[in-house]
Amino acid sequence: MGLTTLVSTETLARRLDDPAWIVFDCRFTLTNAETGRRAYASGHVPGARYAHLEEALSAPVTPASGRHPLPSPDAFADQLGRWGVNADKQVVVYDDSFGSMAVRLWWMLRWVGHESVALLDGGWPKWRREKHPVTTALPAVQPTDFPLRLAPGLQIDAGQVNTRRQDKNTLIVDARPEERFTGDYEPLDKIAGHIPGSVNWPFEENLDLGGAYLPAEELRENYLKLLHDVPPEQVIHSCGSGVTACHNVLAMEIAGLSGSQLYAGSWSEWITDPAHPVETGENGVLCV
Repeated sequence: MGLTTLVSTETLARRLDDPAWIVFDCRFTLTNAETGRRAYASGHVPGARYAHLEEALSAPVTPASGRHPLPSPDAFADQLGRWGVNADKQVVVYDDSFGSMAVRLWWMLRWVGHESVALLDGGWPKWRREKHPVTTALPAVQPTDFPLRLAPGLQIDAGQVNTRRQDKNTLIVDARPEERFTGDYEPLDKIAGHIPGSVNWPFEENLDLGGAYLPAEELRENYLKLLHDVPPEQVIHSCGSGVTACHNVLAMEIAGLSGSQLYAGSWSEWITDPAHPVETGENGVLCV
């Protein structure tokens, strides 16, 4: 097994010519789906493939889905094969937004059984600050077969969330900004608020002032306080559409608190069912 959580810019710079390493540029802006692709075209880490959140890392939206539903495991495995990923590759993912988009691909690779995947700590901004190589050239990709080995227990569906949210031994952690969690501001979804009983832990809490993850010891201390004796395997991560929630999953992995689950549909899926209750405010005001 290779690197499974983070990789430094210095380490990646030394491995750019290593054919066993594959890099993915995951830059994406929720308000403009083409911004990331244009940024990639203007310059990226040498050898990096571009992974578009909505075209490559999501299935089509349906009336009952969230904004970024997961593709089928088979479809995703086929895409990985076309990108040249197999069991022998060390994958590195990055973006320009503190890892908030790239963590989706990090989590999805683990979901289909590929553990050797790491987020570039500090991402594109740190890479550029340190003047590491940049290119506009497209990579030469050799397609292969990706061995799908679906990992059990990494995700949870809306029905399970609705049942377990009432269990005092379960904790739902919402990675969205505080104003979206409380319902004071909602720029993306039709209904504002959060899943009843959940707590707010914006993904930015995982970062230092330079945009890199906090040290493992500090992350562990922060999450142990947040969990209040709830075991890591009883933690469910949510956000707006199952993307930034993966940032908190990764933080717990770095902290040595493994076993938490992702509610991939997250808030944007939760609100498609009018039977699901909604809570607003910091301490929760229930709206049925």
